[in-house]
Amino acid sequence: MTATPRRGTPAPALRSRPPSAPAEKDRTESNVRMAMTLEEAPWLGWLLVKALMRFAFMVANNLVAIPSYICYVIILQPLRVLDSKRFWYIEGIMYKWLLGMVASWGWYAGYTVMEWGEDIKAVSKDEAVMLVNHQATGDVCTLMMCLQDKGLVVAQMMWLMDHIFKYTNFGIVSLVHGDFFIRQGRSYRDQQLLLLKKHLENNYRSRDRKWIVLFPEGGFLRKRRETSQAFAKKNNLPFLTNVTLPRSGATKIILNALVAQQKNGSPAGGDAKELDSKSKGLQWIIDTTIAYPKAEPIDIQTWILGYRKPTVTHVHYRPFSLTVFPCERPQPLATTLQRIFPIKDVPLETDDLTTWLYQRFVEKEDLLSHFYETGAFPPSKGHKEAVSREMTLSNMWIFLIQSFAFLSGYMWYNIIQYFYHCLF
Repeated sequence: MTATPRRGTPAPALRSRPPSAPAEKDRTESNVRMAMTLEEAPWLGWLLVKALMRFAFMVANNLVAIPSYICYVIILQPLRVLDSKRFWYIEGIMYKWLLGMVASWGWYAGYTVMEWGEDIKAVSKDEAVMLVNHQATGDVCTLMMCLQDKGLVVAQMMWLMDHIFKYTNFGIVSLVHGDFFIRQGRSYRDQQLLLLKKHLENNYRSRDRKWIVLFPEGGFLRKRRETSQAFAKKNNLPFLTNVTLPRSGATKIILNALVAQQKNGSPAGGDAKELDSKSKGLQWIIDTTIAYPKAEPIDIQTWILGYRKPTVTHVHYRPFSLTVFPCERPQPLATTLQRIFPIKDVPLETDDLTTWLYQRFVEKEDLLSHFYETGAFPPSKGHKEAVSREMTLSNMWIFLIQSFAFLSGYMWYNIIQYFYHCLF
């Protein structure tokens, strides 16, 4: 027999119940998020103010430094006629200072560089090509920073970059310096390679250039990865995720144009004894791998505004696998430069060079996989531990070049204003 609830006594189903656990949890999490937002508000506000201040300084920096550079180049044109080598030396020093200013924007935001492998200062006076993987626009800024302490490398360097950079504020400087802007796309490829060959013949030696920076992948990783993987699958090539398969066209043009030839026609770039100082030609390929923590690259906007937390970018110079293309002659500097490729060990024929480049990027893939798993690059052959070096910039040097830029801007402004009033 079922009991009937007494009058005035609420039925069990109608009795008030405590709030459900999920609803209480949602309200708790909402309160925590609101508290975190309120706590972060001052930090976000300061971040915005700091980004605006950095952007304003960058604009001011460009407005004084780039026009000053152009004015100095114009005023030094008579020297270019009388002593071309000295003119391009002075221009190179100013070019290095400009790149040093760009490097300083990241330096003061806490975007530093840790270098792994051999110290490439050992070959800073020789001619070399840097083969670099490409992930974002910040790669260029990273190289601008880590090459500042490598003697005159930056002053005597030629960059191969996407043609879009021609239309940036730094484009006019790169045009004067002699950098090459390459247009991407299959329809432009053959034409661009011919233009590159002509550009090297007209500008590399005449302007006393020593190093070339090349991104063989031909674009950013995020943009080319799917296309590269599809191409690899179709042609039974290595499947890569941290890099893409490189293109060999520009590399072949550079090697054929700049590697000095012996009398018998074989490359002689690696043997300093066989060649005099005027005909050494291109001597080294420096295989450079850039890695970012958590595979999160820095772009130019972050470099300028500084809204990302301080980050250490890692730059690695890899060892050369002699088992792929063995060398019959002894390697110069083999005991001290194990991570840099002598040109004589690099094949110049198209098919062999393409295979060689593929192998280098397969090794880059392995290096980056190891780095993302462990936070460090693997040790070189014959070493138990990988050795890293923290790259530093001199605050005093940065202050001096920035001061020179602003003082030069002020000087040129007054000179131009004086002549303007005299003429009008």
